[in-house]
Amino acid sequence: MKKNEMDQLATALQTRIGKKMTALRKEMGYTSHEQFAYEHGFNREHYRRLERGETNFELRTLVKILVIHKITIEQFFADLPK
Repeated sequence: MKKNEMDQLATALQTRIGKKMTALRKEMGYTSHEQFAYEHGFNREHYRRLERGETNFELRTLVKILVIHKITIEQFFADLPK
């Protein structure tokens, strides 16, 4: 796989993960990413970029999201939005 193809695949996956994060946040009743980020100890701008799929995130961030939402990694990735 060429670097450009890998970059496109990574960007598409980041977008899907961001959509999942947005859906989970809204399921918790948060309409604002800023309030969610503030209440859970995330930098608000960084969290916004994560939800938009504009940046990579660390494994620790994913674990924190899983803990907040009380879901497993399997549940998180089972039904990522397209």
